[in-house]
Amino acid sequence: MPVSLLSLPLRYFLEVARTGSVNQAAQRLHVAASAVSRQLGKLEDSLGVVLFERQARGMALTEAGTRLLAHANAHDVQSVELMAQLRGLSAQGAVRVRVACTEGFAATFMPLVMSAFRQAHPQVQLQLQVAVPHEVSALALRGEVDLALKYSVAPEKGLQLLHSAIAPIYAIMPAQHPLARQRSVSVADVVRYPLLLGASSITGRQLFDLSCAVQGLRYVPAVESNFSSALLPLLSGQDVALASYLTAARWVEAGLLAARPFDETQLQQRRLQVLAAEGRVPSALVLQFTQALVAAIEQYGKRKVGRRRTAVAMRPAAP
Repeated sequence: MPVSLLSLPLRYFLEVARTGSVNQAAQRLHVAASAVSRQLGKLEDSLGVVLFERQARGMALTEAGTRLLAHANAHDVQSVELMAQLRGLSAQGAVRVRVACTEGFAATFMPLVMSAFRQAHPQVQLQLQVAVPHEVSALALRGEVDLALKYSVAPEKGLQLLHSAIAPIYAIMPAQHPLARQRSVSVADVVRYPLLLGASSITGRQLFDLSCAVQGLRYVPAVESNFSSALLPLLSGQDVALASYLTAARWVEAGLLAARPFDETQLQQRRLQVLAAEGRVPSALVLQFTQALVAAIEQYGKRKVGRRRTAVAMRPAAP
C-alpha cells in the first residue's frame, strides 16, 4: 500500500479535489463518506476558508481550494519521490519525467524530443500521456504529470507558464492545391473547399468556428475526427485541414503539403504553452527536460511558427 507523508485532512482533500466527489474519494481511500466529509470540515475550519462549492454534480474547488490543491499536489509528488529514494530506487538510477500533451504533438514532435533526451540521459524513465486540452491541464493540476504541452488562448488558474510561443493556425493542403499559390488565405477562401477538421474540443477548430461565425460563413466538414493527426495523411486533391506549422512540418518540409497562414487575427492568437502546477519545485532532470522541450519548440519557431519566449521560472530541487 502506498505511503503518503501528507496529513490525513490533506490526503482526503486531495482525493476529493481529484475525483470531484466525496463518495468517489471515500471509495478510493477505503473509508466512509462521512469520514471524508468530517475531515474536510475540520480542514476548512482550521484554515478559515471554504475549499469547495457543494454542487449537485459534485464538488468544485473555490479559489482557495485551487491554491491549496497546487500546494498539496507538489508535496504529494515530492513525498512519493522521497519514498522511492528511501526504498533504494534512486540507487538503481530510476529517475522519472512525466509529460502530458495533446495528440497533435504526440505523433512526431514529442517522440523526437523524448528520443534525443533518452540518448543524453540513458537512466531516465519517461512517461507520456496524450489527452484532450482540458484533461492535459487537469493532469498537471492534479500533480499526475510534471509538465503539460498544449495550445491555449488564455492563462489557466493554478498553472505556471514556463514557455509561450505564438502558434497560429495554418491552412494545410496538398502542395498542388489552388490556394498554395497564395501567400496567405482567408476563412472565406478555405470554406469553398473540402475541409478535414478535428473535433470541436480542439483549440484550432474552436477559433476557426469563431471566425466563421463572425463572418456569417457556414461549412460542412468532409472529414471530422477526434484524432486530428489522422487528417494530414488523408489530404488529397483540393482538401484543406487546419494545423500548426509544428504539427505539419515534416510533410511541408518534404514538399508533400503546403502551409498557408490565415489573414484573420482570430487564427493568429493561439499560443503553444509549456505548463506546470503552481508551487511545484521540479527535480534537476525535469528542469533539463523542460529546457530541451523549449529548445525544440524554438527550433520550429526559427523556421516558421514565430515565438515569444517566457523565461523558465522553475528552479531545480535541492540535491
